[in-house]
Amino acid sequence: MLDIAAEALHEWSVRTEPFAVATVVTTSGSAPRPAGAAMAVDVSGNAVGSVSGGCVEGAVYELCQEVLAGRESSLEHFGYSEDDAFAVGLTCGGALDVFVQKVVPGEQPEIAAALAAASVGESVALTRVVSGPAHLLGRAMLVRSAGEAVGTLDGGDLDRWAAHEAGALLSAGVTGLVHHLCGDETVTLLVESHTTAPRLLIFGAIDFAAALARVGGLLGYRVTVCDARPVFATPARFPGADEVVVDWPHRYLAATPTDPRTVVCVLTHDAKFDVPLLTRALRMPLGYIGAMGSRRTHEQRLRMLMEAGVGPDQLDRLHSPIGLDLGAHTPEETALSIMAEVVARRNGATGLPLRQLEGPVHNRTNRALAPVA
Repeated sequence: MLDIAAEALHEWSVRTEPFAVATVVTTSGSAPRPAGAAMAVDVSGNAVGSVSGGCVEGAVYELCQEVLAGRESSLEHFGYSEDDAFAVGLTCGGALDVFVQKVVPGEQPEIAAALAAASVGESVALTRVVSGPAHLLGRAMLVRSAGEAVGTLDGGDLDRWAAHEAGALLSAGVTGLVHHLCGDETVTLLVESHTTAPRLLIFGAIDFAAALARVGGLLGYRVTVCDARPVFATPARFPGADEVVVDWPHRYLAATPTDPRTVVCVLTHDAKFDVPLLTRALRMPLGYIGAMGSRRTHEQRLRMLMEAGVGPDQLDRLHSPIGLDLGAHTPEETALSIMAEVVARRNGATGLPLRQLEGPVHNRTNRALAPVA
């Protein structure tokens, strides 16, 4: 449910009226939404969020209303109906399990605290019991990035184990299920990890950077534009960026916080900026490193990087010329090309047309190429 905290759920959690939340627990096949995706319904019938992109929204909405009316929390399964593609099921051919529970503001402070933290971008993990003994269903625990736990599941061993598991998943930025044997029964916990936004560092205050900042922001990145030239690096020129920095690119990269999700896009195609910056970037654990320029510029840049001591394995990490082949011409088309490659790289996908691939449309990593008629 943390994925819709900023939409309306945080606001709902501080009101007096209860609301129901349906959260995707597991998926298979071509189910369109990942684990953690949620829909919430309040007592007035207002709905926010989505669990399936449309396939079973109506049925889940009705379940939420039933839970608000007194039905117990439950784990429900939705799959494709072979007999009737318009029956309650996923016509995409996937399957998903959804946990539906009632949330009463004031009675579950750990849920309210998790929603408040997620709404402002704090890294937190919300752990809920989605399967197991009836008296535990829906119980929740909040775990912060510093390891602090809020709330209790059973007041004993389950709490300690759940806090440890949630902390580990939060550190990895992963949402998923964990299982624990309590006596003769297995307790299944859904751990929803909400991490701070990944960073997109754009070096080069040019028109392409303005378009890239806008697209990166739409994809959930915290965007920084950096350039050593103060006449070009101004907030007015880059309204889509979260911050604009005047500094030498390599110096800024050395000083600013990064992590393995950080995306670095070098758009200056000027050796005095590019080479020191890329020499440093290619030696750092970053998620993506791309550089703009023609193939001739790329070859010259490679020679200069090798002369600077960058090794072959490090050079293999460089995406240059940057972006996918979309035939892009405008800054906006180029930004789309770049971020398409970033998303493909992040997800371990091919960037090829889906019609050339086999297997589910979603979760399509490592699929073999299929012949196209």
